[in-house]
Amino acid sequence: MGASAWDLLLAAAALMLVLEGLLPFFSPASWRRLFEQATRLSDGQIRFLGLSSMLLGVVLMLVFWG
Repeated sequence: MGASAWDLLLAAAALMLVLEGLLPFFSPASWRRLFEQATRLSDGQIRFLGLSSMLLGVVLMLVFWG
């Protein structure tokens, strides 16, 4: 029996947490610098990064599951 949509969503969220934890685990100084630089971005720049990330995610989902 295949995985339900909720199972896939939880697996995707878990994978996202693992991937997001890699940089602070392996290179905390680099992560700190990146975070400090991100705090200096304007709201518009942050929104653009968020929109770009969402669009890339949608495109990847369509490519792999479309």
